[in-house]
Amino acid sequence: MNLEKKIPTRNGFGDEIVALGKENKNILVVDADIGKSCKTGDFRKQLPEQYLNVGIAEQNCAGVAAGLATCGKIPFVVTYAAFGSMRMCEMIRQEICYTHLNVKIACSHGGVTPANDGASHQAIEDMGILRTIPNMTVVMPADYASARKLVRAAAEFDGPVYLRFTRDAVPVIYDEDEEFEIGKAKKLRGGKDVAILANGDTVRLAIQAAEALAEEGIEARVYDFHTIKPLDEEAVRSCIEEIGRIVTVEDHNILNGLGSAVCELVAEAGCGKVKRIGIQDAFGQSAPYERLLAMNGVTMESIVAEAKKLVKA
Repeated sequence: MNLEKKIPTRNGFGDEIVALGKENKNILVVDADIGKSCKTGDFRKQLPEQYLNVGIAEQNCAGVAAGLATCGKIPFVVTYAAFGSMRMCEMIRQEICYTHLNVKIACSHGGVTPANDGASHQAIEDMGILRTIPNMTVVMPADYASARKLVRAAAEFDGPVYLRFTRDAVPVIYDEDEEFEIGKAKKLRGGKDVAILANGDTVRLAIQAAEALAEEGIEARVYDFHTIKPLDEEAVRSCIEEIGRIVTVEDHNILNGLGSAVCELVAEAGCGKVKRIGIQDAFGQSAPYERLLAMNGVTMESIVAEAKKLVKA
């Protein structure tokens, strides 16, 4: 992990969608008049015939994209996560998922990364809402390189996909040649004492926590669960059966996100302990991104403390 090099994952989307659009003329961007923030400006300039701006009308975005998909196009609806998940929710369910159309919903400003924009723009519920809708796939890359690879994987995937990106810059974790598969978690570190399962912008914290735990003689297994639906059940079960102590970390409400998805499997297994670290079921405030995470205990120090409690229990 390169802590010195930080890039928002939305930039990875912006760069990869241009490359994809040049390769495949059926790939379109349906923009909700927010291209500057969501990094579709280069796509608009380089591929104007494949770009539509429907204005600040997210529900219309979903309908237009659904129509395009019925004609063999691969539309990427682009907006903020709060609006792409909640304002569009009924249209996503009825027009995209129920009909299993090949629409991708690519949203920046996931979690509390909108920071000073406040609770209205911070999406802490989005992945949880959308993972409950049949036929929807839910993905959040951890860094720039994985964002590019997972955007490409989503374009090649047949069916609805929700992609969530950060506004703030996050450290580069992966090399450019790293490969990713939707639904398959990335094992970043081996360990036998505790498992740390994270996604998105919190993967960096999981890695740092594992390094700190190693200094105290505690071996932490670390996974990047970039896809929370379909969840990599094999990876979760290996943590349950081989370790039995799991910490989940996410920039999302601890209800119905990664932590909840993992707890569902632990409950079915009938064994194992889980500590969920994430947004504590409370609306955000206007404050710097890192401060908002800290206010909810989403820090390297919190992960270390909770992991140690589980190991000693």
